Amino acid sequence: MSAFAGMEDLLQDFLQEAGDLLSDVDNKLVDLERSPDDHRLLNEIFRGFHTIKGGAGFLNATELVKLCHLTENLFDKLRNAEMALTPALMDTIMAATQGVRNMFGEIAQGRQPDPAPAEVVTTLRAALEGAAEQKKAPSAAPAAATAPSTTTPPSSAPLAGPMRGLDWQALHGAVTGRPAELPVAKPAVEPVAKVDVAGLQPHFPPEGRRASDKPGAVASGTTSGRRADERAAARETTIRVDTARLDQVLNLSGEIGLTKNRLTSLRVDILAGRTDTDTLQALDQAVSQLDLLVSDLQNSVMKTRMQPIGRLFQKYPRIARDLARQLGKDVELALVGEETEVDKTMIEDLADPLIHLIRNAVDHGVESPQERLAAGKQVKSVVRLEARQEGDHIVLIIADDGRGMSPERIRAKAVEKGIINEEEANTLDDRQSLNLIFLPGFSTMSQASAVSGRGVGMDVVKTNIQKLNGSIEIRSEPGKGSVFVISLPLTLAILPVLLVLLGDQPFALPLSMVREILPIDHARMQEVGGKETLVVRGEILPVISLARLLGWPQVRPPEYGVLMQAAERSFILAVDNFAGRDDAVIKALDDFRPRGVAGVTTLSNGQIVLILDMKELLVDLASPNDRETRGGHARALEIFA
Repeated sequence: MSAFAGMEDLLQDFLQEAGDLLSDVDNKLVDLERSPDDHRLLNEIFRGFHTIKGGAGFLNATELVKLCHLTENLFDKLRNAEMALTPALMDTIMAATQGVRNMFGEIAQGRQPDPAPAEVVTTLRAALEGAAEQKKAPSAAPAAATAPSTTTPPSSAPLAGPMRGLDWQALHGAVTGRPAELPVAKPAVEPVAKVDVAGLQPHFPPEGRRASDKPGAVASGTTSGRRADERAAARETTIRVDTARLDQVLNLSGEIGLTKNRLTSLRVDILAGRTDTDTLQALDQAVSQLDLLVSDLQNSVMKTRMQPIGRLFQKYPRIARDLARQLGKDVELALVGEETEVDKTMIEDLADPLIHLIRNAVDHGVESPQERLAAGKQVKSVVRLEARQEGDHIVLIIADDGRGMSPERIRAKAVEKGIINEEEANTLDDRQSLNLIFLPGFSTMSQASAVSGRGVGMDVVKTNIQKLNGSIEIRSEPGKGSVFVISLPLTLAILPVLLVLLGDQPFALPLSMVREILPIDHARMQEVGGKETLVVRGEILPVISLARLLGWPQVRPPEYGVLMQAAERSFILAVDNFAGRDDAVIKALDDFRPRGVAGVTTLSNGQIVLILDMKELLVDLASPNDRETRGGHARALEIFA
């Protein structure tokens, strides 16, 4: 049985709220390290952590309460100026907050958390006792006569300020039904042990995951562990929605109901033979009104899926801070545009790519303090993570002021690793050379470290961004820094498409890949390397028949071409004709998904149309060896030869 049987809903709320609070505490701690005299910030940290402790006590999570209690006492001493904030002390606090987050993960699996690591508890107690030794007032002896019993450490004294006088042990007992289990103070004063910063890399469990699928349904043994892992891997199934948006949806639903009643009445009149001008005009108005209302309702429902990207961004300052400390660098992560709203499903899929890019910026991009001073730069480096909306796209920017990237060095490294040959390297411009870092197995590091160097991270970034129908661009200047620009559609539920025809059969192409439409002049077509090509404004572009991609017979020579951008190259897709542009509501094919098909949509005439996944179709044209060794869609050398 689950340790929290019957409390699943309460547990879910706790994990959501406490997870957000802890992320906020982590970010404020990073800010506090830069501004240690900011008492307002310290008070906010104390209040947030105290709220987490209260929720843990209500759930009877004893070990979590113990760790929170120790850490809260440390915050209190900082708040009362009984000790100074040092980098070593901040490492201790960060280790404690990471221990709290790890316990959240255990609670999410439906079990009581294990005790905090002994090293973390030891360093917390040593810090607290060291502070007590540093501040021995003349009244210490009389106070000792009235001090609590040895089972209560000095750190559990009543809090200063408006909370003074509360009996925290009694309060804990009233809330949890058991007495508080407080740590025993050691008589000797120990120095604060150095915490291994490398071990502090935060692990963020999936938000909102439930402790069990059914109340109390956590079995024992290996089955329990397997089910817990499956639940941990599940996506978050809940979403926070502003009540104003729900009110708007409700109002529109009511208006649609009234319009439906009006249409029903007009239908009865028409069936009864009333087809005069006034009746037909009223029908036309009702249909137009319904069209407007459905469009507004669709937009309103789509907005309920939108979430501020700050919920994702708030996890990264801690990651950047811990990694910078591990590498001996001084790095500040600046967040811009946290209020920008993104489709909920995108927020989940963006987590890994952004972590890879931020870690790469801190590890590869930012120089050591000595290198920065030698280059005439400030010791502190700034990595900027920015989000903004541009039209119907979301733009994410990850920029650093570090050493930048050299296209020549990247080309040479790719040749050295056998990813491309010398001839291919000589045909690449600087932009294409920078994009080589996205290929599987590429890394400029001669030896892999615990942080990077295996040539996997950037491949993950490229793949995940392409899954979201987005694109990523690199701008870099040696000695000045690098900028990664990610462009994503505003939502994944509606996809602008171009409808093309093969004979009478329509197919949908993602409009984001279309650059322009042009007629195909067969007299101007040339063969280059056995491939048909056309010259467009001085650029030699391969011509690929859509019929060939789909394996359909080519009945007649195609008349039109769609100039498209896929991966890092352009090509012309030859089609028979066009059927217009549309905003497709994507229906996924979960049970049966043919290769090269991203989904289906329904046209206004009721016809079902396949939405083509061009990247997947182009991979199929590449040779098997090329797909296996060079990333398929990223290269597709046979197409673009």
